Amino acid sequence: MLRAVEGCPFCRIAGGDSRAKVLFADDDVVAFHDIAPKAPVHLLVIPRRHIASLAEATSEDASLLGKLLLAAAEAARRSGTVDAFRVVANTGARSGQSVFHVHLHVLGGRHLAWPPG
Repeated sequence: MLRAVEGCPFCRIAGGDSRAKVLFADDDVVAFHDIAPKAPVHLLVIPRRHIASLAEATSEDASLLGKLLLAAAEAARRSGTVDAFRVVANTGARSGQSVFHVHLHVLGGRHLAWPPG
């Protein structure tokens, strides 16, 4: 079930109402290229159903969140970064979350140092 939130840019992408360079999509998730990449490969993976942040996820979201992680790995494979990539989920404004719709950043294509920031 798609539950869209008015004004959410990721809900618009998930619903096909906004343009994005989509890598792949299925009934539950959409993977697409970030419009402001921070690495040579920078993809976003979102659920079609709106969840504002991981802090607001519940046990009812467990299956969908698992699908997001599997989709992140598939996005890495399709982008050619399967051997070295990072998955990031910012939660809350102070962590850098700027779109309040759960999403995973898949970063790769260069050496990723630790700690990240």
